[in-house]
Formats: sequence, structure tokens, C-alpha cells
Amino acid sequence: MISIKSEREIALMREAGKYNIKTFKEVEKYLKPGVTTKYLDKIVHDFIVKNGCVPATLGYEGYPASVCISVNDEVVHGIPGKRVLKNGDIVSLDLVLSYKGYHADATRTYIIGDVPDEVKALVEDTKGAFYAGVSCVKEGARIRDISRAIEDYAHKHGLSVVEELVGHGIGSKMHEEPDVPNFDDNNRTKLKAGMTIAIEPMLNLGSKEVVMADDDWTVKTLDGKPSAHYENTVLVTKDGYEILTGE
Repeated sequence: MISIKSEREIALMREAGKYNIKTFKEVEKYLKPGVTTKYLDKIVHDFIVKNGCVPATLGYEGYPASVCISVNDEVVHGIPGKRVLKNGDIVSLDLVLSYKGYHADATRTYIIGDVPDEVKALVEDTKGAFYAGVSCVKEGARIRDISRAIEDYAHKHGLSVVEELVGHGIGSKMHEEPDVPNFDDNNRTKLKAGMTIAIEPMLNLGSKEVVMADDDWTVKTLDGKPSAHYENTVLVTKDGYEILTGE
């Protein structure tokens, strides 16, 4: 069942979004060569807790960390550990927190040092695909409009779209109805004011095919080429949208 949020719930999600933005700004200070992903997870965890929020991924279906950190060919759900970031990496932080029971979910992909131009373009174009999709959001539009816009943008820029993973509704639960695919699967669900959704293109430089790593969490590209991820929590309004987790 799709949840239409009350004004009170929307206000709480706005607050959650503000804390999500602040957490990104905090952890960005430490994104550099020589830092372990486990250390970044500690920065995120401590900052979220200090601000009276809950790190929503910690313990979710057994996930062992407060932020998903995926590097290079890792698409999503990378587990923080001893891995050391190095010059030439790209790293995606998928950060979900809750504030007074309401969630904010966002992902950013960062460039560490110097990367080839095609990798820079991958990161920028994944963000661009998000904005292509969100530009379709308003009451009366359909999920399919978002999905098709993302897919068209990705293909126009020579990127493939991961199909095993999709965006989703969000609110008092991290994952709610409806699914929000990044490819056109003819989902004709209509958007209504008060819906809150996470739109999250996951685009690959090579093939769209992915594989699950041995840890049963990390999803990687099958061909080993880089992947990027960009996500925001979005409120549907009468005449458009409001991004609750920053720009």
C-alpha cells in the first residue's frame, strides 16, 4: 500500500533530510587517499547518533554497518572494512538515517584524486540521470515517466542501467511501495501529492550485468568496470517536487 504523508510526517522527513545532508558534509571532510572505509563508517555512525538520529542500515536484515560504501566496480551495499581508499577510486556512500521514526535516504558518488575522463563523466551523468528523472515528478505523473527519463538519459550518454535494483517509496520504513525502476518497465502507478520516494539511478560504464559478491551484500559489475550511484529522497507536490536530501 502506498503511503500519503501528512503534514506532520512531511515535517519530520524534512528534518531527517537535513540531518542526512549534514552527515554527508561531515564525512566529506575525510574522503581522501589513505582512509579506510571502516573509518568512514565510524564517522557517519558517530555523527548520526550525536545528532539524535538512528543509522537505519545498521542491523537492517543483518547489514553490519551504518553506511553502505561501494568502491569502483561495486554498485551498491559494499560493507565498510579494512579497504584503504586510493588515488583514482570512486566511492559511493549510501546513507539512510531516521529521525523520530522517519527516514531520509541519499547516495553520492565521490571521486578520489585523479580519474580518467570517462569515469568523471560516469559520475556526473549518473547525477544528471537523477535530475532527468526527478524533473518528471508531479501529481498525476506516472512512475514510468521517471523510469523512462532516467533510462533515456543514461543511454544517450553511453551508460547502462542496472535492472536488478530499483528506487522505492520511503517514510516510516526505509523501503515502502512503490518501486521506482531506473528503466521503463511500464509501471503506470500514478504519483499523488504527499508521496515520498527515493529516486536512485545506478549506472555502469560497461555492461548492465551485475553479480553478488561472496559476502552476500555487495553487488558488483560483472565486467569489473566502474559503477556510479546518485540518490535523493523526494516529496511529490501538486505541481512538482521537493528534494528532501539536498542537491
